[in-house]
Order: sequence, then structure tokens, then C-alpha cells
Amino acid sequence: MVNIIWAAMAITGIVYAMFNGTMDKVNEALFESAEEAVTLSIGLISILVFWLGMMKVAEKAGILTFLSKLFRPIIIRLFPDIPKDHPAIGYILSNITANIFGLGNAATPMGIKAMEQMKELSGSDKASRSMITFLALNTSSLTIIPTTVISIRMQYDSVSPTEIVGTTIIATLISSVSALLIDRFFYYRSLRRK
Repeated sequence: MVNIIWAAMAITGIVYAMFNGTMDKVNEALFESAEEAVTLSIGLISILVFWLGMMKVAEKAGILTFLSKLFRPIIIRLFPDIPKDHPAIGYILSNITANIFGLGNAATPMGIKAMEQMKELSGSDKASRSMITFLALNTSSLTIIPTTVISIRMQYDSVSPTEIVGTTIIATLISSVSALLIDRFFYYRSLRRK
């Protein structure tokens, strides 16, 4: 559906430019945007490779293991219908750890694997309680180091690209807590209806 909306907006803009006589400006903007997108992507790749390397160093240093042990009791309480030693717990922990470091691209494959494991565990095509909780938690994603945003700010020559770290921590902490509270509210509300 989103693809259809974007296509309709693009076609409407092009048709309007044809009738308005500004097709040359549309072509100019199109090529400038394409060049800027490629430049931004290449810049982002270098920053993401750096942070993925840092994540590998953190893994070798045992920081990720420490974070996994730190978050494990919380995750087990948040997902009580998943057995403690099930692979889904490991994928959930990896996803949350990657999101904490602002590596959404690295977190996505782990999130998909966690969802697959939870779907297999529930044995149903409907979203289970754990799947809904994980989706809410993953969408709000607590972030300590917003790597991608910092790299975009660096690409556009921000005077202080890291000044958003404190704000990001506060905003994502509030969004994560809110997501969990809303998730639990609707879960317990649905239990009362039954």
C-alpha cells in the first residue's frame, strides 16, 4: 500500500510539472537527490562498518555477554511463555543489544529470527503474546548510541553530531517504557474480557 501511495505522489508531481512547465526543475532535483543519496549511503556504510567493528570488539571483550546476562532476567520476565533456554531468547537479546548501540540494520536479522522462533513456538499463524511484546519493544528500541543519526549529522557537517545522545537516551527510554506499559495494559484488558 505504501508503494502505491509513493508512486501516486511521484506521478502526480511529474504530471503537475509537465502541465506547469517546470519539468526541467523536476529533472534537476531528481538528479541532485540521486547524487546526494549515493553520497549519503557511502558515508553511512563507513560509519556502520566502524560501529559493527566496535560491536565485534565488544563481543570479543565480553561486553555483549555481560549485557546479555544483565538483560536476561528482564527478558525472561517480559516473555514468560518462552522457555528460558529457547533460541528465541538469544535472538531477542541480540536484537536488543544491537538496538542499544543504534545498529538497527544489524538488529533486523536478529529480530526476524526471533519472530520466526516465536511463531514456531506458538504453532499458530496469529501473533502470540510474546510476538506482540517483542514488536512493541523492538519498535520503541531503547538506544544509547544513535549511530545512524550521528553518521547522518556528520555527513551534513553538523558542528556537534553527538549532542543528540542524551536526548536520544531519554526519548527512547520513555518510548520503551510506554510501549511495555501499553502492551501490558492491552494484554491484561484482553484477559479480563475472557
